[in-house]
Amino acid sequence: MNAARASIALDDTRPIWRNMLVFLVPLMASNLLQAAGQTANSIYLGRLIGVHALASVSAIFPIVFFLVSSLIGLASGSTALIAQAYGARDGERVKQIVGTTLALVLIVGIVVGTLGVVFAHAMLAALRTPADILADATSYARITFAAIPVLFAYLVYTTFMRGVGDSVTPFVALIGSTAATMILTPLFMLGAFGFPRLGIDGAAVANVASSALGLAGLLVYLGLSKHALAMDGSMLRHIRVRLGLARTIARIGVPTSLNLTMVSLSEIALLSLVDGYGSLAVAAYGAVNQIVSYVQFPAISIAIAASIFSSQAIGAGRVERVPRVVRAAVVLAYVLEGALIAVVYFFGTDIISLFIRSAPTVAVARSLLSITLWSYALFANARVLSGIMIASGTVIGQRRSRSHRSGSSRFPSPTRSRHASASTASGTAIPPRSRRA
Repeated sequence: MNAARASIALDDTRPIWRNMLVFLVPLMASNLLQAAGQTANSIYLGRLIGVHALASVSAIFPIVFFLVSSLIGLASGSTALIAQAYGARDGERVKQIVGTTLALVLIVGIVVGTLGVVFAHAMLAALRTPADILADATSYARITFAAIPVLFAYLVYTTFMRGVGDSVTPFVALIGSTAATMILTPLFMLGAFGFPRLGIDGAAVANVASSALGLAGLLVYLGLSKHALAMDGSMLRHIRVRLGLARTIARIGVPTSLNLTMVSLSEIALLSLVDGYGSLAVAAYGAVNQIVSYVQFPAISIAIAASIFSSQAIGAGRVERVPRVVRAAVVLAYVLEGALIAVVYFFGTDIISLFIRSAPTVAVARSLLSITLWSYALFANARVLSGIMIASGTVIGQRRSRSHRSGSSRFPSPTRSRHASASTASGTAIPPRSRRA
C-alpha cells in the first residue's frame, strides 16, 4: 500500500495540529462545496420560485436525516476500521471492509429508499406539514428517496477515501458534482435550453444527477490512477456481506446511528411544532438550518480528522499518539468554530437575506440564530471526543457520557490475539491486523 498517503496521520516530523490542518483544508473545502450545492438549491428555490418552494424542501430535511442515520453509522464504523487496517498496512483487510460496507449500503439504501417513496406523504402529513406545501414536499421527497442507493454509495465512497488519509480526491470529485448542481438546478427548475420544466422537483433531480456524475467520476479516476480503492476486479469480488465483519462494523456503527437518530427525532419533533406556525416559519427554520450547516463545518471536519488520525495510530500500534491528537483537535475546534460563530453573529441578517426576502421571515430566522449559535462551540468539543471514541470502537460511551468510571482510556493493542482483542469491558473493539472476517 502507498505509505505516502497514510504518512500525514503518522508523521512525527511536524506537530500533529499542522498535519491535521493539511488534512482539514480539502476536507473542510469538501464539506463547504457539498453544502454550497444545497445552498444554491435553496437560493434558487427561494428566489426563482418563492418562499413556498423553500418551505416545501425544508419540510423533508429532518425525515431524510432520520432515514440516513443508518448510513452515517455504517460509514463511521467502516471508516474507523479502514483507517486502522491502513495504518497496519493490511491492504486485503481494507478491501474486505470496503466490500462488506458497500454490500450493506446497497441493501440499506434500497430498503430506506423504498420506505421513503411509499410513506413520504404519510410522514409529512403526520408532521403537520402545512397544506399549501404538502403536495410539493411529497413529490420532492419521493424523488430524493428513489435515488437513495446512488446517494448512499457516493457518500460512503468519499468516507472510504478519507479513511486511507486521502481528503484531496473526494474534494476534486465534489468540485465536479457541485458545479453540476449549480448548473443543472435552474435548468431543470425553469426548463431552459430544452430541459424539462420541473419546478420544485427540478432541484431534487439536479441533486440526484450531480451525485451520480460525482460517483462515476470518482470511480473512473480511482481506476485510472490504480488507487488502492479502485473498483477493479479484486474489489468487485470483495463486495459481499461477511457476517463477522458486518458485526464488527455494526458494533461501532449502530450506537452512532442511534445517537444520530435521537438527534433527528428531536429535529422532527421541533419541526412538527414549527409547522404549526405556517409556511413562513418553516422557511425561516429552513434558512437557519442551511446557515447552521456551515457553522458546523469545523466541528464535523475536525472530528473526522481526529477519528482518522487516531484510527491509523491505533492500527499502527502507536496508541501513545491518541492523547496528542485529542488535544490538537479540541484546540483547533474551539479556534475555528469560535471564529466562524463570530462572523455569523455579526453578518447574520445579510446572510439570511441570501435565502429569503420576506422581512418578517428574516426577523424570525435572525432571532433563531441569536439564540442557538454560541452552542456550536460546545458541539465542536463533543464531536471531537465522539470521533476519538469511534476510532477506538468505544461507541457506547457516546450515549453514556455520564458514566461513573474514571481514569484514562485504555486502547487494546492491534497485535493482541484475535480472541482477546474482540472486545473489552468498556465496549472497545479493535480488530487486530492479522484478523480476517
